Amino acid sequence: MYALKVISQFAAAHRLRHYQGKCEALHGHNWQVEIEVRSKTLNTAGMVMDFQDLKALLKECLAKLDHAYLNEIPPFDKENPTSERIACYIFKQLKKALPPQVSIGKVTVWESDTACAEYWEEDASTSKD
Repeated sequence: MYALKVISQFAAAHRLRHYQGKCEALHGHNWQVEIEVRSKTLNTAGMVMDFQDLKALLKECLAKLDHAYLNEIPPFDKENPTSERIACYIFKQLKKALPPQVSIGKVTVWESDTACAEYWEEDASTSKD
């Protein structure tokens, strides 16, 4: 398997529903997002995919979240905008946009320098490779 990783950031506000503590109040984060994509094969240029293309896909996905109040953006208008769910959201959005021979391995969302959540799918039958 081959793997690529890229990192980007977005800033947004949210509040956690049904949470007993400070995070129930409106607050913001400067999230850092790391994505890993994988492929068993390389394209004709000898790459999984171009880093520029991967960064552009991630940027497009994060543009919907950047400088937004996450609690007003679907699906977070109904489900809690936790770091875990944000990682899952990004994973599913990117999975739909990748070339057929490329699968998404994992999404890591850092809400601070010392705390992150990750999302990946274990079922190999759901991967695109």
